[in-house]
Amino acid sequence: MNGHYTQATFPELDVYAETERSKQRTKVKVLPSADVLDTLAGASAVKATILDPWYNKGIGGERADYNDWLAAVIRSACRISEHVFVWGFPDILAYQVAKIPEGFKLIAWLTWYYKNCPSVIRGWRSAQNACLHLAMDGATVYPEHFLSIDQLERWKAGKMRFVPGPPTVLEAPLNIGFVGRNEQTGHPAQKPLSVIEPLLLMSTRANDTVLDPMCGSGTTGEAALRLHRHAILCDDSSTYLTITRKRIAAYQNQVNG
Repeated sequence: MNGHYTQATFPELDVYAETERSKQRTKVKVLPSADVLDTLAGASAVKATILDPWYNKGIGGERADYNDWLAAVIRSACRISEHVFVWGFPDILAYQVAKIPEGFKLIAWLTWYYKNCPSVIRGWRSAQNACLHLAMDGATVYPEHFLSIDQLERWKAGKMRFVPGPPTVLEAPLNIGFVGRNEQTGHPAQKPLSVIEPLLLMSTRANDTVLDPMCGSGTTGEAALRLHRHAILCDDSSTYLTITRKRIAAYQNQVNG
């Protein structure tokens, strides 16, 4: 794989959860809290990494070297992953497009569009997040995962000239108020499952492993379980990891009874 992978192993697990559905067993590992660069430095190869850092404005505070720091995080993720997804505001991520690590390319600039963002300021109201989909040269994508059964049969038979794929704009409301109440965990910047699941579907197959070293409330972990993927989760906040553990355990109990 072009020498991007390391052979180090993850540290001792803090939580190890399994779910079994349709005779497929999937696993989520929740690691002890750690800085994202430390987590990535100790990581073994995974198919995809989700990076959802604080955005250098609002919650999380600001740092003068944010652009260089994020570039270092992306480089570390590219050393162990075929696919890397990086979340942020468009004006923040724009600086990273020119810094994509050698051997990787920009597959898509994705936009999460939400109409229900509250605002206390006059003027333009924020209604989007961006997500960069970076992939190793030669990495496989799976648009067929978005096909219906009939479309999939036509595609496999070579009878489909154009393969329909998901749009680069993901439209889903913020989980606030009464919206998405069944998903809400109390995390201040929680993403809905509906904007994480397409990332996993496009970049992985069943039983592949996904890493989220800044997992927040564990959305990537639940999405992975729902799609029969394995996940490894970490965060530098022990408080958020507590939320993640409870969420994964709740889903595990729901599925396994």
